[in-house]
Amino acid sequence: MAQSLSQPIHGGNLAWAAALAGCSPSFVLDFSASISPLGPPKSAIDAIQHHLGDLTAYPDPDYTDLRLALGQFHQISADWILPGNGSAELLTWAGRELAHLKATYLLTPAFGDYFRSLKAFGGKVIGCPFPEMDSVQSSCLVGRDWLTRASSLANSSLANMPIKDCGLLLNNPHNPTGCLFTKEDLLPYLAQFALVVVDEAFMDFLPPGEGQSVIPWVQEYPNLVVLRSLTKFYSLPGLRIGYAVAHPDRLRQWQQWRDPWSVSTLASAAAQAVVQDEAFQHQTWAWLAATRPPFQQSLAELPGLQPYAGAANFLLVQSSSSATEIQLRLLQQHRILIRDCLSFPELGDRHFRVAVRTAAENQRLLAGLAEILSG
Repeated sequence: MAQSLSQPIHGGNLAWAAALAGCSPSFVLDFSASISPLGPPKSAIDAIQHHLGDLTAYPDPDYTDLRLALGQFHQISADWILPGNGSAELLTWAGRELAHLKATYLLTPAFGDYFRSLKAFGGKVIGCPFPEMDSVQSSCLVGRDWLTRASSLANSSLANMPIKDCGLLLNNPHNPTGCLFTKEDLLPYLAQFALVVVDEAFMDFLPPGEGQSVIPWVQEYPNLVVLRSLTKFYSLPGLRIGYAVAHPDRLRQWQQWRDPWSVSTLASAAAQAVVQDEAFQHQTWAWLAATRPPFQQSLAELPGLQPYAGAANFLLVQSSSSATEIQLRLLQQHRILIRDCLSFPELGDRHFRVAVRTAAENQRLLAGLAEILSG
C-alpha cells in the first residue's frame, strides 16, 4: 500500500519516504532536501519566541521592518524588496510576467516549479539543454557554454520571435547541477532579453568574495528580478520566507496581484534576526568549505558513481545503475532519503541528488551506498 503513493516532485517529502521505509518520518535521514543541517539558528528561535505575543494581530501588510532589514543586508533601498511566502510564491508572480512575453528560455534540466509558474499563466517555454558535464570540468565554463548556446539558439532559429520579446529564467547556482555562473557571464543577457529572472536560492552558501549575486545590478537594469530564499541557508523551510529584489513599480504590481499578509508575523521576525546573524553565516560557510570536498571525493570512490562539481550545498551524482532502485534500498535498509531526478526528464533514472550534511551523516550515507552498490 505504501508503494502506491505518488512519487514526490520535490525533495523533503518525509511522509512519502517514511511510508516506504516503514517508520516514523522522524527516523528518516533526509538528504533529498538541500537544507543546512546546522540550523535553525538560535537567533531565529529566539525571535519567534519573542514575538509569540504578536499573534493576536495581523502582520504589517507592508512588512516595513523586514524590508528595512533586508535592505540593510543588501545595501539597497527597502522599496526594491518584496518579502514572500517562500521564494516559490514570488516565482509565481515572476511566471505571470514572463508568460506575457513571446517565450521564456530555461536552462534544462530545470527546477520543476519554473514550469509550474509559467504554465499556470499559459507561458511558452523554450528549453536549452545543459551541455554534458565532466565531474572535473569547471562549472563556470560549462555555464558559459550553455549561455552562449542559448543566445545562439535565440538569434538563429527563432527569427519570427526576437529575443528582445522573450524572457530568461535561471537559477544561480543552478539546480540540480550546482553550476555557478559568474556575474560577467550573465551581464550580456540583461541587455538582450525583455525580462531576466535570476533565482538565487542557494547563493547564500557562497561566502563574500565568491558569491556572484546580481542584486547590485537591479537599480541599473529595470528588467532584472532576483529571487532569494531564507529557508535553505538558515534551515527554515517550514516558515516559508523568501523575497524578491526588483524595481519598485514591478513589486507594487506583484503586491496587487497576491493575497494580503503573505508572510506571517513569526516568519518576518525570524527573517529579520537571521540576516543579522553573522556568527551563524560564518559558521555555515566554514562547515560547507570543510565538508563538501571530502564528501564529493568519497562519492567518486564508490563503484558506478560520478559526482558533479558544484558550488552549492548539494551534489548531483551520475549513477551507472538505477537511481530509484538505490533510493528505495536506502530507505528500506538504512532509512536514508536521497533525491531521485525523475522530475528532471533530461536526467531520468541515472542521476540522483544529495544534500551536504554533517560529516557523520555523510558517512552514514556513504556506508549505505557502499553496501548497496557492492551487493
